[in-house]
Amino acid sequence: MLLTMKNNTLLITLLSAATFVIGCDKNPTTAQQIETIKTETKQAAQDMKDYTFAQKAEFVKAMQGQLDTLNQDLDKLSAKIESSSAAVKAEAKPKLEALREQATKLNQQLAEARNATESTWDSVKAACKKGYDATVDGFNQARQWVSDKIAP
Repeated sequence: MLLTMKNNTLLITLLSAATFVIGCDKNPTTAQQIETIKTETKQAAQDMKDYTFAQKAEFVKAMQGQLDTLNQDLDKLSAKIESSSAAVKAEAKPKLEALREQATKLNQQLAEARNATESTWDSVKAACKKGYDATVDGFNQARQWVSDKIAP
């Protein structure tokens, strides 16, 4: 019985220490941020597959939330680039413009989803998913590029 109590105490101590270490990581690395975004993207993509035409309003609302988050992250990335060297800014400008164009296209696809009919729903939803995936992939590549170019 004493041995079990020691094991329980040791287990609780290790779990507490792990929780403390994880909780103290207030500034995750870019790789950790990208991995988190990839996980969230996979979940969002899976969620998109599950919407029926009857759930169109919920789909549009969820996609709008994802788009808003992408735009906020893009603004943060843009601000980070603005505080870098002129060479990095010049190289980053076309990348940022391409991402903004992708976000604009995704916004247009979202408008099409709002106006979709039952007969066009599946193709419109698929186009939104494809646009969302492309935008997130582009954003992840840009974030990695910024991480490689700009010291943390």
